[in-house]
Amino acid sequence: MSDGKAPEPTEADIQRAAIATAREVYSASDGRLTVAFYRRLCARGTIGAIAMNLMRAQKTSSRAKAYRGRQYRNASYDTKNYSLVQLCSALSADPCGLVWGWENDDATPGFPWVLYVDLPTGQVSFHSSDRGMGPIYLRPWDGVRGASEDRILAFCDSILKGDQQ
Repeated sequence: MSDGKAPEPTEADIQRAAIATAREVYSASDGRLTVAFYRRLCARGTIGAIAMNLMRAQKTSSRAKAYRGRQYRNASYDTKNYSLVQLCSALSADPCGLVWGWENDDATPGFPWVLYVDLPTGQVSFHSSDRGMGPIYLRPWDGVRGASEDRILAFCDSILKGDQQ
């Protein structure tokens, strides 16, 4: 039984994460590789922590939608919500030039709040049952459905390549 902690990566996992793309990590069901990749992102500072929390929120949200068992789905959504809190905390401390904020969306019952983040790769968003900390988002939704995953992964790769400071 898991103790709820992320698996500790081995040296081999760290080496694999050093050359992996965000898409490779995102698609894999490999906890040690994922943790090593997240640590690699966080080593880039605040912008890396922002990228890591975006990726973790997206990965757990997409996994939750695929799970059939309530226990696994709920655990994934708990991780998503934790990631959004951590993301808002990092953005509040230093948005690194990113525009972000919350907007109400009455068209999604049970999840009336949307967190938007404008990345260099495009706008990304997450629905939430609760409004987290942070400003009101004053820009319109870009109208592109299902683009957050690709935009977040491209952003993560750009951070690791040093394209974003």
